[in-house]
Amino acid sequence: MTSLDKPTSTDQDARASKEVTEAALFEAFGGLRGMVETVLPGLLFVTIFTINKDLKSSAIAALGVSLALVAVRLIRRDTVKHAFSGVFGVAFGVVFAMMTGNAKDFYLPGMLYTLGLALAYLVTAVAGVPLIGLILGPVFKENLSWRTRNPGRKKAYTKASLAWGLILLGKCAVLFPLYWWADPTRFGWVSVALKIPPFLLAVYLTWVFLAKAPPPIDVFAEMEAEERAEKAREEAAAAERRPEV
Repeated sequence: MTSLDKPTSTDQDARASKEVTEAALFEAFGGLRGMVETVLPGLLFVTIFTINKDLKSSAIAALGVSLALVAVRLIRRDTVKHAFSGVFGVAFGVVFAMMTGNAKDFYLPGMLYTLGLALAYLVTAVAGVPLIGLILGPVFKENLSWRTRNPGRKKAYTKASLAWGLILLGKCAVLFPLYWWADPTRFGWVSVALKIPPFLLAVYLTWVFLAKAPPPIDVFAEMEAEERAEKAREEAAAAERRPEV
């Protein structure tokens, strides 16, 4: 291997930054397991409803599998935030559908949440406090340092938030018209089909933007270093005050 073929320190740093970004996104958004927990209740609901057209049994099955997913995480002592959010979403959907008697209303709370989230991404990006930065800042151990100390990273978070907002708005543009004129079975299958692809596209674009951005500033490491420096200064001052023997 010639010197030209050897990876430079810059290449290694870039590769390490991409790996850190991938790991952080995987952790923040739940990874493969989180996607399964997101899709499974709705998939079970529409499958059972397609077979027997019974709203009650479909709703009970969806809620039951959501609770089972949480129980599995609790038994394994895993992070439960994604599973819990899924349970709340399914529970609201069950309540809406049972109250109205319309199977399509099982998906209505999730649709309204998606619309609200899309607007939140867009508004915060325009306001200079992109939501994706607020979500990922603690994961990268940078907190809000990107706002004032890392302009390149703030720009990447802004782009990512705009991407999330526009993608989710596009999803809403498909689902809301279908909610009004499609039959419950067809609408349910479209809703399930649109669970993962927009999410994966948004995560991919976030990875692209952040992989090209400057590395995060580890504010926790800075605080630890400051504490060690302060302790060293105190020890040095104490040593100076100590009388010589």
